[in-house]
Amino acid sequence: MINARRTAVLVVGAAAAATAAVSAPSADAHAKGDLSRFYQQHLDWKACTLGPDDEVGKELDKAGAQCADVTVPLDYANPGGRTITVGISRLKASGGGPRLGTMLLNGGGPGASIDLPPYMRELMGKAGPRYDLVGMDPRSLGRSAGIDCGWPSATWIKGPGATRASFDTSVRYAKDLADRCAKTNAGVLPYISTRNIARDMDVIRGALREKKMSYNGASYGTYLGSVYATMFPGRLDRVVLDSSQDPYSWGPRLIAGTEDANEKALADWAGWAAERDDKYGLGKTKDEVVGLVHRILATSARTPLAIGQYKLDASMLPVVLVDNLGTDDEPARTSFAESVQVLRDAAAGRPAKPTQDLDDELAYLLTGAASREGSGQAAIICGDAAAPRDPAFYWRDVQAHRGGAPVFGALAHNIGPCAFWPTRPAEAPTKVGADLPALMVAATGDTRTTYERNQIVHGLVRGSRMITLDANVHAPYQRGYPNTCVRDRVNYYLLTGRLPARDLTCPPDK
Repeated sequence: MINARRTAVLVVGAAAAATAAVSAPSADAHAKGDLSRFYQQHLDWKACTLGPDDEVGKELDKAGAQCADVTVPLDYANPGGRTITVGISRLKASGGGPRLGTMLLNGGGPGASIDLPPYMRELMGKAGPRYDLVGMDPRSLGRSAGIDCGWPSATWIKGPGATRASFDTSVRYAKDLADRCAKTNAGVLPYISTRNIARDMDVIRGALREKKMSYNGASYGTYLGSVYATMFPGRLDRVVLDSSQDPYSWGPRLIAGTEDANEKALADWAGWAAERDDKYGLGKTKDEVVGLVHRILATSARTPLAIGQYKLDASMLPVVLVDNLGTDDEPARTSFAESVQVLRDAAAGRPAKPTQDLDDELAYLLTGAASREGSGQAAIICGDAAAPRDPAFYWRDVQAHRGGAPVFGALAHNIGPCAFWPTRPAEAPTKVGADLPALMVAATGDTRTTYERNQIVHGLVRGSRMITLDANVHAPYQRGYPNTCVRDRVNYYLLTGRLPARDLTCPPDK
């Protein structure tokens, strides 16, 4: 694709940006020593496909993107020591008006985001072709020194089951996950954190020869963006924060406090399913459908559910349920209803063949096929904040939250691998607070980053404006949730840089 700006302009701009980038690290007290060689490095852009099975690379190449490896210090306090590379992709601006600069993308998780540029270009409407869109895999994930602890699951989140014995099993499971990481990746774990990922972002900005860059982050990406804005003030241009994670609840216990939102979302879905009882047969009222889910969960606590080749017990069934409550759009609700039909049959002892969606989900949760994703995600979370170490603390907390949230309370407050993590966080968490005229998007029924968490971030990010959507959905903009108001408002801001004069509410599409 052709950049709209002339080469001469790019050369002049690159020289100016490089000068700014060399002096940039002085804003970060943790970064000691000369980082200029990282900021001034030349990036070798190449095809993205790494091998015959690299579907992400193939899609990026098909879209016209290129990829590069950015060299960064493993330890920013020792820039002369070991280095790692951070994988990025870039889909260059293709026209439709003057180039609007570089926009870095993060899809949350924490997870790999190198694949995002083609998808986001389509989502951004007329603004999409005006930016160089850059996807980045955060360190410890994907192409950025990805770690793999050999986990039996892609997730570190697991429920405690119904009894003290099953809780003790979950304690052993959490310890095993941490022990595996200690054995295989002990040398890098102390340097995996959001603060170091933010430092990597600034090196990328400098290597791209940009004095400022724009940013579009969802979920965890909003926390990363707010940390970056606090650590490196004045280096962001247009910013979208889609379903914001506040700094106070971020860390090993980040799902504690989300149980009520998930219970409500389950009830809302149950009402939808009850209206379609002639199709799904899950119950004629909301209470009947919720009661069915409770009975399935109770059955799984006595005997794991046999679903195709998988065994699903009460420690992982709530995780399956949570996974299906991320959005209330029609396709997702339909898929969830079909999955519950399978779960019902399994609980009744009948042959239960999973739907394709459920089969994919169980393979992700109950096998080690995606161990790298869970390992890298946990490394960031455990590297950001310390967790309580005493299992008795978690047992008391689990018991205290069972009654108020019977499906999700125990899950949200259970122990995880950070309780046994082999390293302590190297730095205190960032005290987020930035003058940043960002556009925030928040949904009232968000089950991941609750609406209250979005409001906290709104107060911390001074100058921000927030669009509220009355819906049960997480990351409505990046998800492509069917709401014209949200999409048009965000894309207008990305195109013009003009924030709404005040906070606003978007009604659901009819």
